[in-house]
Amino acid sequence: MKRTPLFDAYKEYPGVKLIDFGGWELPVNFETGIIAEHHAVRTAAGLFDVSHMGECLVTGDSAKAYLDWLCTNDIASMVPGQVMYTFMCYPSGTVVDDLIVYCISETTYLVVLNASNTTKDLDWMIQGNPKASDGCSLPVIRDLSAETVQIALQGPRAEKILTKLLPSAPQIAFFRFDPHCVVAGVPCLVSRTGYTGEDGFELYCSTKAGIALWNALLEAGKDDGLIPCGLGARDTLRMEAKLPLYGHEISDRITPLEANLAVFVKLDKGGFCGRESLAVQQEQGIPRSLRGIEMVDGGVPRQGYPVFLGEREIGFVTSGAKSPTLEKFCGYVLIDRTTGLKFGDIVEIEIHGKKKRAKLVKTPFYKRGVRNDRLPA
Repeated sequence: MKRTPLFDAYKEYPGVKLIDFGGWELPVNFETGIIAEHHAVRTAAGLFDVSHMGECLVTGDSAKAYLDWLCTNDIASMVPGQVMYTFMCYPSGTVVDDLIVYCISETTYLVVLNASNTTKDLDWMIQGNPKASDGCSLPVIRDLSAETVQIALQGPRAEKILTKLLPSAPQIAFFRFDPHCVVAGVPCLVSRTGYTGEDGFELYCSTKAGIALWNALLEAGKDDGLIPCGLGARDTLRMEAKLPLYGHEISDRITPLEANLAVFVKLDKGGFCGRESLAVQQEQGIPRSLRGIEMVDGGVPRQGYPVFLGEREIGFVTSGAKSPTLEKFCGYVLIDRTTGLKFGDIVEIEIHGKKKRAKLVKTPFYKRGVRNDRLPA
C-alpha cells in the first residue's frame, strides 16, 4: 500500500488503527476513537493528514479558458487568491470528480483531486476529454501529488491555534488562500475551506517538511484540545454537514443536479463539458433527488441499501451512519422524484433483508452556529 509522507509521524501513535483506503495505508482513528475525534472537531480542533489527495498545476495562457470549459462552476470569474468548489463532468452530465480550484494568477491554477480519482482525472484533463483532441492549444498540466503534503486543521479553535504560528491567519477569508505563508519555518500555501462543517484551514507544503509541520501544529494546539483525527471522523463530520463524497452522493452515474448541487453548476456561463445534458435534465425534470433520512426503526442505513415506498423500489442509500452530534442514525438517499414525497413522509430501507422505516428530513443535519438538539425541522 501507498503511504503519505506523514506516515512515520503517526504510525507509532498509541491506539492508532490503520486501514487500506483505496490503496493507501491511512489512520481510520487514533487512540481516543472516532466519536471522541468527531466531538473534538465540533468543540475544539482536529488535525487530519489528507496528503493522499491529488494536486496538479495548470499553467499557460489557455489555462483559465480550458479549466472553465472542463468545470461546471464559473472558473473564468476567479481572481488570484480565490478558491472555488466545482465539478468536472462527462458529456453525459455525470461526474468525473469534484474539485477544489485555486486561482494563483490569470495563467496559473492549482487543482486538488480526490485520491482515488487522481490518475483518472489527470488522464481526462490531459487527453480524455473532447476538447483535448480537437486541436486547440492546451495548458501545461503538471502532477504535483507525489511532492505535496496536505494537512487539514479543522474546528472552532483552528484559527486561534494557527495564529500562534501564522499571525496573518485571521486575514485569510473563507474560500480564500495565501500562497506565501511560513508556518513554523515551513513555506506553505494556506487556505480556508474545510470538509467538516467547521471553520478550518488547509496547509500545503513540500513532502520533506511535512512531518515538521504536523508536529508543530500539534504542539501549538495541545493546550486548546487539538488532537490527530482519522478517516472515520472525517466521514461522520462531512456527512452531518451534507458535504458530498465522490462515489456516494456524486459519481459517474449521478449528476450534480440529482445531488441537489445545482449552485455549483453555472448553466448560464456558456459552454462546458456536460452542459447540454445538464440543461436537458434541468428543462425536462431532474429524475432523482438526494434527500436526508432519520431512522425510525433500529438499523444503520449503509451505502447501496435499497429504499422502498410500499412494494416499489424508489432508490438507494448514498451514505449513512450514526450522527455523533445528534446521536441518531441518519443518512442520505437518492430517490425517484415522481413519488411526490415530502419532509416527514416515511420510506423503508432494506437492511439485512428486513425493511426498516425511515423519515425524510431537512438537511444538513449539522450547521455551524446552530444548536442541534434535534434534526432541523
